[in-house]
Amino acid sequence: MKVLTSSASRLLTGLFMFVLLFTAACGSKEGTVESVNMLYGTTSKTWKTDKETTAAGDKIKQTDAMDDQRVTFFANGQYNMSSGAQTMNGKYTFDQGAKTITMMPDGAGTSNTFTVVTLTDDKLTLKGTDGTELHLEDE
Repeated sequence: MKVLTSSASRLLTGLFMFVLLFTAACGSKEGTVESVNMLYGTTSKTWKTDKETTAAGDKIKQTDAMDDQRVTFFANGQYNMSSGAQTMNGKYTFDQGAKTITMMPDGAGTSNTFTVVTLTDDKLTLKGTDGTELHLEDE
């Protein structure tokens, strides 16, 4: 067995670290929260359910109704949620600094606040207070 010299070992370690950092930098944008216009595009953007995970990260089996869910965010602070024949309208506020979105359905007395885990041009991940995450993708 050949023993690596100290300089060869350092070179190999440095090369490994470079590859590791390069791979991480070129990876997904999961965990990135970009500007609010990524949420609604120019005037509106529709997001569809991709998957839902538990607080432990386990995938929740989607029913047909869950798979059919859509939410459209409008630039004027309005939103529309639909699932099959059911629809819900309301208002939302996005707090870039706190990375939260608060949604208030029309006629409801309470709002729902979600942590925005990821917001890019094509991915939106919202985390509920119980730790479940809803992963959405641009339609």
